[in-house]
Amino acid sequence: MRKLILAAAFMTTVSSCQSQNFGNILKQANDVLSGTTSGALTTEEIGRGLKEALTVGIKNSSSQASALNGYLGNQTIKLLFPPEAQKVEQKLRDIGLGGECDKFITALNRGAEKAAEKAVPIFVDAITKMTIQDALGILKGDKDAATNYLKRTSSQALTNAFAPVMQEAISTTGATKLYGDIANTYNKIPFTQKVNPDLQQYATQKAVDGLFLLVAQEEQKIRENPAARVSDILKRVFGGQ
Repeated sequence: MRKLILAAAFMTTVSSCQSQNFGNILKQANDVLSGTTSGALTTEEIGRGLKEALTVGIKNSSSQASALNGYLGNQTIKLLFPPEAQKVEQKLRDIGLGGECDKFITALNRGAEKAAEKAVPIFVDAITKMTIQDALGILKGDKDAATNYLKRTSSQALTNAFAPVMQEAISTTGATKLYGDIANTYNKIPFTQKVNPDLQQYATQKAVDGLFLLVAQEEQKIRENPAARVSDILKRVFGGQ
């Protein structure tokens, strides 16, 4: 009964903190745990708590990405012209078409922001399937252990599901047409190397990469939170670490 009460307190604390960052969530959960027990928690209890905390972190990341200017206003994940098309951008800016380039970049990022709304169920599915061994490995692992777990278990499914969503999103926002028009305009310039006007693969991969970067930032918060590493409860669970 005591363990059930303890687990319930853990989940209540985490669930009530969904607007806070990942580090604060775990810190408050550890405060509850440390204040209610003098014995070791079971690995099952720790596993359930970590899954809930990761789920909140994932929702925070996806919410940040899908907000207005979530991509466009974040220089770290902002989608720009594909590398092979940057010469196209420079040439078009040189001939006075900078405004069209800016419209394309804005449309591309608006598409990514729309597509990011679809990411949560895929990440949550990967977290739900996490084993106790996976959870303990993440808590005891390297600074990017959780991010690497999610990449390993959800990258392909995320990309497969994201591609049609991203294609629809960039079409709706006009990014596909803008890029096609820009590429075709560039391809008409004499003595230039032609570029592929297909945008979907690039946009999908960059949008997915941006989400994983935000996930990594959430994980960094928990890794840098001293309470997450040195609290009495985690020392007991992990054998004095």
